[in-house]
Amino acid sequence: MSYFFTSESVSEGHPDKVADQISDAILDNYLAFDPYSKVACETLVTTGQVVVAGEVKSKSSIDFHKVIRNAINKIGYVKSDYMFDGRSCGIMNAVHDQSSDINQGVDRGTPEDQGAGDQGMMFGYATNETLNYMPLALEISHRILRELAALRRENDSIQYLRPDAKSQVTIQYSDDNKPERIEAIVVSTQHDDFGADEVMLAQIRQDMIKILIPRVKHSFGEATQKLFGEDIKFHINPTGKFVIGGPHGDSGLTGRKIIVDTYGGKGAHGGGAFSGKDPSKVDRSAAYAMRHIAKNMVAAGVSEQMLVQVSYAIGVAEPMGVFVDTYGTSKVNMTDGQIAEKVLQIFDLRPGIIERNLKLRNPIYSETAAYGHMGRNPELVTKHFHAADGTVKEMNVELFTWEKLDKQEEIKKAFGL
Repeated sequence: MSYFFTSESVSEGHPDKVADQISDAILDNYLAFDPYSKVACETLVTTGQVVVAGEVKSKSSIDFHKVIRNAINKIGYVKSDYMFDGRSCGIMNAVHDQSSDINQGVDRGTPEDQGAGDQGMMFGYATNETLNYMPLALEISHRILRELAALRRENDSIQYLRPDAKSQVTIQYSDDNKPERIEAIVVSTQHDDFGADEVMLAQIRQDMIKILIPRVKHSFGEATQKLFGEDIKFHINPTGKFVIGGPHGDSGLTGRKIIVDTYGGKGAHGGGAFSGKDPSKVDRSAAYAMRHIAKNMVAAGVSEQMLVQVSYAIGVAEPMGVFVDTYGTSKVNMTDGQIAEKVLQIFDLRPGIIERNLKLRNPIYSETAAYGHMGRNPELVTKHFHAADGTVKEMNVELFTWEKLDKQEEIKKAFGL
């Protein structure tokens, strides 16, 4: 019997994602001037107010106000009508020095000896149901909101959009776990108050179905386009008008969208958030490493989907263990335990080596803080950063290195594929 699976996403203007983007903007600016900075930055946003707190150990000093306001303005909160405006919101800075008790277990002189910044378990997942090896329901959810943000910035065909939005996609799967059709799509978008409720809702529904969804559909290949049938159940702003939104509608906190950030409920999650944390925190760096492993293993043909787990003890370099689950889709004559042993032979999972191999000491994190940390395209970009003394630094950095398919040949050789 067929079954349904659902994933959701939230836009860059969602209050929790605003908080994530501020935290990662602060992290990036520290790393730009001191790549060995240790940063753990939390952000709270609410009506007209930003509060940042956390711990930092760095040789650099950044212009907090400029960094925070730039991040908010880039999202699109630039009007006083939103009750949260990057040019005028209040900013409270409660960041202080990192605990020396924590730092002594991390800094060990060489990358090989660097201890994990915390204990815990981290997961990576990949599936061959999409070209980027991401779960389909989450990928469609992300693309809905990326296209919605593009329409908002184009401001020609749809002129009433505001930054806050959410999406949700339900897909029907066959017994053999193949996507058959899209059952339902939910889109809730913040908007200007441009008329009577019934008129606004009718216009928004029409624009989402006739303008947004076709753009999303045509961004996929032919196989996925066929899933967009005529019988999709659309729920567009199902609660009614959505004028009050963003940090004015709900407070936002760093790290409250960890399932949106990863795999949309597929696979597993160790519980640790990403944004605002430098890569010595294995919550972040090891989760990226696990995605790198899972994606390359599936792309190499070891299995159709794969979950990989690693665990650490704080201050210890070697992982406590690695676990692999192929969900019965393995293409090699090995148990999942034997596959896990091979993973440890191919990939060095000491935290310092992960940082070095994936180039995680670069200021690459602001781009991860909306629309998912996984499934993105590796690319080279030029970025600008602001120090407290007014210095502006330009850097070329490589984004999403953990998405590179650079281990396939080594994996195929190790597994005889």
